[in-house]
Amino acid sequence: MSEPRLKARFRPTNSRASEDLPRPALASALLLAVIVAYGVHVLLISGPAMREAAQEQLEQTIAAEDRDICGQFGIRPGTSQFNVCSRELANVRQKQTDRVNAAAQGIF
Repeated sequence: MSEPRLKARFRPTNSRASEDLPRPALASALLLAVIVAYGVHVLLISGPAMREAAQEQLEQTIAAEDRDICGQFGIRPGTSQFNVCSRELANVRQKQTDRVNAAAQGIF
């Protein structure tokens, strides 16, 4: 084998990694790194805040439903009757959730 061919075949150990990877592979690796970084950000930073906001929205929706339903029966918020009505609605919601979960598990 001739000397120039050997030199072309073996690169020095200090060559840059970007020269070894083709551009599409380098771009793909960079894109994958960005996607992973975004996923970690959502999971660790934004995720808990999003769950907290969703829980708060659910509580506001339930409170509005309680006011509407109990109000249809002439029960105003802030009264002891409203508290009883709200608790009963919570029981109805829990029973419905239990039925849905049981159906999903194949019990019903």
